[in-house]
Amino acid sequence: MTHRLRPTTLLIAGLATAGLALSACGSDSLSTKTSSSSSSSTTKATVDQALVAKLPAKIKTAGKIVIGTDATYQPNEYLDTDGKTVIGMDVELFDAVMAKFGIKTEWVPTGFDQIILGVTSGKYDVGVSSFTINADREKQATMVSYFTAGTQWVTQKGNPKKVDPNSACGLNISVQKATVQADVDLPKRSKACTDAGKPAIKPIVDADQAKVTSAVLTGKADAMLVDLPPAISAVATTQGKLELLGEQYDSAPYGYVLPKDQTEFGQAIADALKELDSDGTYKSILTKWKTEGGAITDFAVNPQP
Repeated sequence: MTHRLRPTTLLIAGLATAGLALSACGSDSLSTKTSSSSSSSTTKATVDQALVAKLPAKIKTAGKIVIGTDATYQPNEYLDTDGKTVIGMDVELFDAVMAKFGIKTEWVPTGFDQIILGVTSGKYDVGVSSFTINADREKQATMVSYFTAGTQWVTQKGNPKKVDPNSACGLNISVQKATVQADVDLPKRSKACTDAGKPAIKPIVDADQAKVTSAVLTGKADAMLVDLPPAISAVATTQGKLELLGEQYDSAPYGYVLPKDQTEFGQAIADALKELDSDGTYKSILTKWKTEGGAITDFAVNPQP
């Protein structure tokens, strides 16, 4: 069972209070710098030796786990003001998970569409980057559920282009490359338009979510589709220049991405999440990042999408 996110107005207020900020690029656009630098940290926690026994040999020998992440997805994973340290809800939560194994984390920023390939090729030990679990991804990798979120439309304040999510034919809509919104949602909506004899939706696709957001701010895009947490963050950090349009939909679990053959390690991660839920750490971290509405209790390996 997953839990619906709480009312978005409360989440917006919470993120504004949290003081989250996107990097400004010029007076009317947003960008987030990427870096090949990584950060290593270990959250203080009691190491569970039963979990340690299930670590893959490579990770156990190295004493660290290398994580591929798209550091442009605030508040889940993004670069701190130093331009190189990856922070966010996903980061703090997975650090806490790995602390249960006594393992350090090394966060490596990369393009979202390169993470699963990086995991399957051995470049990264795991992918942690707000991956929605779906059947196609589970064919490529083992996934461990830890959170849930849906898709949200975002427009400029007042919706000046009068965007209707159910009839966006011919409009410019920005999305992040390789996401569910870019690969599934928008193409489906566009096909409905052309099947009805109307103009197709014009996608504006970028690998950097901050640039996707900037496209709406500058008017290059009429609206964007994105997961609810970064949608709310974008509204909160642009001082009201953007607004949510309608309600989120198609809520689905996020999953950590592991190599296909690491189901045992995946179950150990799920067990660590259960421990963090039991001792209050899980909810505490989500509450800190104002994302507690996406909490789940049924952490699982390869759940049915």
